[in-house]
Amino acid sequence: WPGMLGSLDCMHWRWKNCPKAWHRMYCGKSRDATIVLEAVASQDTWIWHAFFGLPGTLNDINILNRSPLFKRLISRDAPACNYKIMDNEYSMGYYLTDGIYPE
Repeated sequence: WPGMLGSLDCMHWRWKNCPKAWHRMYCGKSRDATIVLEAVASQDTWIWHAFFGLPGTLNDINILNRSPLFKRLISRDAPACNYKIMDNEYSMGYYLTDGIYPE
């Protein structure tokens, strides 16, 4: 996929030994405390970005707002990625996502 920087997703991992004082902050949809991992993997399944430890009460959009990955893209500090598709030239890469993220 020309210009694709990687596949992005957020996963909620159960936190078995969460301290009682933090339990409510880290409980999302389930009653179990969870920690969120945002990860980007390339086509060869190499994980080259991981943002870990946010409370499970956050959804993917809230994690996106806190992610250092997207702060670089917004500030135009991301690595250059030049490619051409059907005579249209592009200078920024993109991430493959599951449809919950804004364009």
